[in-house]
Amino acid sequence: MRLVNFLNRQALHDVATTRQFEHHLQHGLPEHSLMARAGLAVARLALAIAPHAQRIWIAAGTGNNGGDGIVAAMHLQRWGKQPLMSWLGKPDQAPADTRLAYQTALDAGVAFGAGPPTHFDLCIDALLGIGSQLREPAGLMADWMHQINTCGAPVLAVDVPSGLQADTGAASRCHVKATHTLSLLTLKPGLFTGQGRDLAGTVWLDDLRQDQSDPSAPPPLPPSAWLAGRPLKTSRAHASHKGSFGDVAVVGGARGMSGAALLAASAALHGGAGRVFVSLLDEQPLRLDTVQPELMFRDLDTLPLETMSVVCGCGGGDAIAAQLPVILKSAKHLVIDADGLNAIAQFAPLQALLAERGRQQHATILTPHPLEAARLLACSAADIQTNRMAAAQQLARRFACTVVLKGSGTVIAEADVVPVINPTGNARLATGGTGDVLAGLIGARLAAGLHTFDAACQAVYQHGSAADQWPQDQALTASRLAQALKA
Repeated sequence: MRLVNFLNRQALHDVATTRQFEHHLQHGLPEHSLMARAGLAVARLALAIAPHAQRIWIAAGTGNNGGDGIVAAMHLQRWGKQPLMSWLGKPDQAPADTRLAYQTALDAGVAFGAGPPTHFDLCIDALLGIGSQLREPAGLMADWMHQINTCGAPVLAVDVPSGLQADTGAASRCHVKATHTLSLLTLKPGLFTGQGRDLAGTVWLDDLRQDQSDPSAPPPLPPSAWLAGRPLKTSRAHASHKGSFGDVAVVGGARGMSGAALLAASAALHGGAGRVFVSLLDEQPLRLDTVQPELMFRDLDTLPLETMSVVCGCGGGDAIAAQLPVILKSAKHLVIDADGLNAIAQFAPLQALLAERGRQQHATILTPHPLEAARLLACSAADIQTNRMAAAQQLARRFACTVVLKGSGTVIAEADVVPVINPTGNARLATGGTGDVLAGLIGARLAAGLHTFDAACQAVYQHGSAADQWPQDQALTASRLAQALKA
């Protein structure tokens, strides 16, 4: 068994691909071996995360996920623990592997009860797993899920917290919130985006192979997504000058919202851009930021956009729409954020210009949050959150660009490219201006010469990582976040 708490890029596989892995392994192993391995893995991790727990409640469903929990109970019994088994199934109606697990557990002395015990030190959620794709929990199962969530004890979910959609990260109305999740065979995308990060807790993987040379190992299958790893560090050549790292132009900041443009510019500056220009809308008189005198203020019509990475829309208000046609036609590299996205969603001619950029293979990155993505796709934010990866991919195909769909588990998508889910970031980023900071940082990465997809992935990871490393006793503000970025 290999338990992996990962740092590097990891392949994520949807339920259909996981079923293929499972089918291949089952045909290469003796009968009942796969459930035996899964149950043993669950029991071992239970001991690792709660070594002093004695009374352990296992809530098991009717399918193979429940069978994994029953096998785990058998091992815990043999190791001197007190597993307390609540099973929704019936021996004469259970799958063959689960029936065998039930009988083996009975022979080992595992106690099966009608419901949850009054006291326990650890709970194992083996109710649904990837079966959460199939139904909304109800009745006794829903009651048990409520008791799991209110018990106060650590919760280990088997494969996927019950009620969480493994492919999408959307959750049923009734769901389990785990402190740990042991993903079996593969890592599932839904554990890392949408509601997955909140419900899964610490995620572990057991691929259920005995070792790397296991002849039963399935052939490689293409992932449905990647979980981003830490970007490689790059060093700057000594023989560099400010032109080596490109120019960023920030266009936005309508009257009353100039702070958004200045935040994006600050992020581009601290993110390593060689020069940063700011073009404020509505003919504002600001020509110097005394806190950041490095920023250069220019009128839009004086900027050589065809040589620059343009960050457009931060605090743009209604005024940005009039500037977008020339920006869409001229910018060498373009990041469209906030009001720039809203203007495109509102005006069909701007959508046509954006699609034309894609056909001409000009570098473009869209950075919507769920509501902005919903406006672009003429749906609701709830629809976007139901399947974040699909929404990001739909936008990427429609406009032939790179899409950064922000939120918990930000999704980076591009047409005909396996999407990436970002693992960094936390709720500290839920404050005004942090999205502007991300847009500016992406602009700096584009100016440095990175491909759009790589620029988006690196910037999103670094943006979230800065929030993860933020001192616990200090408030995170967008201006301080921008200053904490590094080239």
